[in-house]
Amino acid sequence: MKITPSKGLSWYVKWVATIIVLVGAVFNSLEITPVNFYFMLMGTALWFIVGMLWFDRALITLNAVIFGIYFIGLVLHYSYR
Repeated sequence: MKITPSKGLSWYVKWVATIIVLVGAVFNSLEITPVNFYFMLMGTALWFIVGMLWFDRALITLNAVIFGIYFIGLVLHYSYR
């Protein structure tokens, strides 16, 4: 059984990433753009790094896909201005 590491680099990165994603989710719900895209991109990039540190394919895949979705959203946001 794997146990989530406590302390160490990945522990700090995962909590910073979690806070950033939560702030991004609040900005999404309040329709505060494009700031929401930047927070979500940063948070998912950090969670991707955590996935790499933990060798967790599910985290890597999920956050790579979500990063791509928000990146496309950011591009579209600036395309339609």
